[in-house]
Amino acid sequence: MRTIASVITAAAILGGSLATITAQSHTQMLQSPQEAQWGPAPPLLPPGAQIAVLAGDPTKPVPYTVRLKFPANYAIPAHSHPTDEHVIVVTGAITFGMGDKLMKNDPANKTLTPGGFALAAANMNHYAFTSGQETTIVLYGQGPVEFKYVNPSDDPRQARKSTSK
Repeated sequence: MRTIASVITAAAILGGSLATITAQSHTQMLQSPQEAQWGPAPPLLPPGAQIAVLAGDPTKPVPYTVRLKFPANYAIPAHSHPTDEHVIVVTGAITFGMGDKLMKNDPANKTLTPGGFALAAANMNHYAFTSGQETTIVLYGQGPVEFKYVNPSDDPRQARKSTSK
């Protein structure tokens, strides 16, 4: 099988990192987890996450599929997306909550383990966090991917701008 790889920089994935991310661009793709080409996640996520683009281009209005790896004790503050976000847990555990503020002790939060599925509808505020273990998810949907943080000061792109001044 011939693989055609297209290189997408994280700068193209919504704004500013220099890391290179490789996406698969062909009609058929077979890839084991060990073959994933990981790089730093785009700056719309808090630092520490890694991404492997499997299919599509998350920066364009086309279907995409990515793997995301989060370290232990990682948190994504309350945010929304302009399109639906589909998540399947591959390893570890991730907790999701709904609302305008990350609340780790909210009894309505739901922790998902391998095989768990989450759908965050477009424009619905939600948050996510891991606990004591690294967690890998597969995320897919219709691009372009964008994060709108409920509290603008939670947006890691803002923090990066202020530290680069």
